[in-house]
Amino acid sequence: MKIINFRLFQQLQNYTNTCGINPQLRLIIVTGLISLGVGFPVLAERQGDVERLISTNQCQQCDLSQANLADAKLEGADLLGANLQKANLKGANLKGADLSSANLIEADLSGADLRDTKLLSTTLRKANLKDADLSWSDLYQAFLEDAQFNNANLLNANLNNAKLQGTNFCGATMPDGQKGKC
Repeated sequence: MKIINFRLFQQLQNYTNTCGINPQLRLIIVTGLISLGVGFPVLAERQGDVERLISTNQCQQCDLSQANLADAKLEGADLLGANLQKANLKGANLKGADLSSANLIEADLSGADLRDTKLLSTTLRKANLKDADLSWSDLYQAFLEDAQFNNANLLNANLNNAKLQGTNFCGATMPDGQKGKC
């Protein structure tokens, strides 16, 4: 199973932006290329969700499981209730995004910018958040069992009522500024 190559998609979108092509024509071009399978192999049921996220920065309740969104620029994105299970969000910019009630089980968020992000009741079981910046994020009632927060920044984050069994905070900056134990 192949997943979308987000960087290639983003480069094509940036190229069409610099060519002065109007947004409607650009969407038609990108959608046409995707439908032809040009560099964007993805399961058909997920393709529309990925396109919607890229074009609108909104994708509530959509299926982005296993999507390659590494280094994606998704600042302020609305991903309420989205399925991002096993998604690659390594190095992604999700600053100020709403990921409340999203499924991020086994997702790779290492090095991601999650500052001031809403993660209310979000499931992050076995997720990789190593070196991620979650300062000022709201993880109220989040499910964080067996998640890896090694060297992550959680300064001023809200972890109230979060499920933390087996969570690794080794070297992480905790909400109160203390370092997590290894």
